Amino acid sequence: MTTETNSGSCCGTGSCGTGAGATVDVRGVGITTVYQVSGMTCGHCENAVSQEISALDGVTAVAAVAETGEVTVTSTAAIDQETVRAAVDEAGYELVGRA
Repeated sequence: MTTETNSGSCCGTGSCGTGAGATVDVRGVGITTVYQVSGMTCGHCENAVSQEISALDGVTAVAAVAETGEVTVTSTAAIDQETVRAAVDEAGYELVGRA
């Protein structure tokens, strides 16, 4: 498995600080799954990943924490890991798998 970093983000410039974690709460109930994502280093990264995943059908909440690389996804039904992987890839990061 090849690890890629998000070289196109502001994170490479040192202009981002680390945040406390980006959270997108759409409804707040359902199945919760925690994923490990590589390449997140700041609040911008957390927001990018959270926004892409929150756009998936059935997702009710997303909490991304750059410090740990963990992304907690709450959904109304189980979401295929490959669907989550595609959303994380779209944001410019790599889904390692479930945490």
